Amino acid sequence: MSTLPAHFLLGVATAAYQIEGAITEDGRRPSIWDTFSHTPGRILNDDTGDSACDHYHRWRDDVALLRELGIGAYRFSIAWPRIVPEGTGALNAAGLDWYERLVDGLLEAGIQPWPTLYHWDLPQPLEDAGGWPERATADAFVGYVEAVTRRLGDRIGRWITLNEPWCSAFLGYASGEHAPGRHDARAALQASHTLLLAHGRAVEVLRATSPAAKVGISLNPSHVQAATNDAADLAAAVRFDGYLNRWFLDPLFGRGYPADMLAHYDGAFTPPPAADLEQIAAPIDFLGVNYYNPHLVRANRNEPLLGASTVRPTREAVTEMGWIVRPSGLRALLRRLATEYPVRSLYVTENGAAYTDPVPTDGRVADPERTRYVAEHLGAAADAIGDGVPLDGYFAWTLLDNFEWAWGYTRRFGLVHVDFATQQRTIKDSGHWYRQFIAEHRAAGQPAAPPGDAAQPM
Repeated sequence: MSTLPAHFLLGVATAAYQIEGAITEDGRRPSIWDTFSHTPGRILNDDTGDSACDHYHRWRDDVALLRELGIGAYRFSIAWPRIVPEGTGALNAAGLDWYERLVDGLLEAGIQPWPTLYHWDLPQPLEDAGGWPERATADAFVGYVEAVTRRLGDRIGRWITLNEPWCSAFLGYASGEHAPGRHDARAALQASHTLLLAHGRAVEVLRATSPAAKVGISLNPSHVQAATNDAADLAAAVRFDGYLNRWFLDPLFGRGYPADMLAHYDGAFTPPPAADLEQIAAPIDFLGVNYYNPHLVRANRNEPLLGASTVRPTREAVTEMGWIVRPSGLRALLRRLATEYPVRSLYVTENGAAYTDPVPTDGRVADPERTRYVAEHLGAAADAIGDGVPLDGYFAWTLLDNFEWAWGYTRRFGLVHVDFATQQRTIKDSGHWYRQFIAEHRAAGQPAAPPGDAAQPM
């Protein structure tokens, strides 16, 4: 395998609603995920993020945990309803104070803070006014971003505007799997545009309020393949790629929305004015890539939006989420992004796996499958760099077992086990392996052991 360069950044990622808890404390008001999770039947076991990992109260211990693991950078999200509880209007000083303490604590621990400004927790009053399909939501986002960056902009080296706008738009407004749980394809398409517009306008604000920082966005693109060589499946894979990948990448890099997808949506989406597309294409310094699995696609006449659906192969390993484990998909995706788009710098801003972990025994959680998953994907990342891809870092998803959206607390992605009844943290074998990997990389500028040896606990 190839090796990672000495400058390569190794971190972990989290999201506010998944770990913070304290949903009614210090002026925070409801988000769409509070409303969604409190609606019976929306979340497995009717779980909510009310307590989550109690990170709001335990953040100092969690920063100490990051330091113990040797983490170089911590990607976290800022909860909009903690900063501007009604979505617009009055700022909540207590919310800004809390994030300032977190940022300062990270810096004191020698850890780079990487804030994401939107990771799905839209203030409920904005959804009541129409949500992301309404252009006014982009206006509100810009005001929130300005408030945060004027307070923290002098201490942040990297900003991420949005996390996975595809999920916000299509899972939130089309399939209804995520908050706010609507089923309206037209609204989802408009939401995707408003999200991208909000990103572009936020980039302009960030350049003004945090001029020394680098700015990017995290998407969830995937390596897409047809399930067979049948013409219908090949065409379905092209549509799926347009839906998941090109619909966001093309406008971000100045190409506008892909013509084939505009034709496919056939009037469900009105092409926006040129001024919108110019704002969306505001130059970014890096692209964040959240990668978990490739997608195998076949034609499906019963699927109304695309006429396509994904399939699971029978002979490949899958995670507890049912996602295919194929590290080569990450390498192929990164090569494609570097070849087809003018990316200055790439970061894998999420990558990880859920498996059924044993309960801690004598302070140990054996999770060899997760260890192997992370190691092999780091190997794929290194190989992509060897191919000439400008990949500058990797963030494991995630630090702590947490509230896993519609799956509640039934899916564990963490490098650290959380007993949600007691909030006890226990570093898993995968976390110990990652710590060792980071230490060896820092010492030598490259990993000391190939990924194939990584499944052994350390």
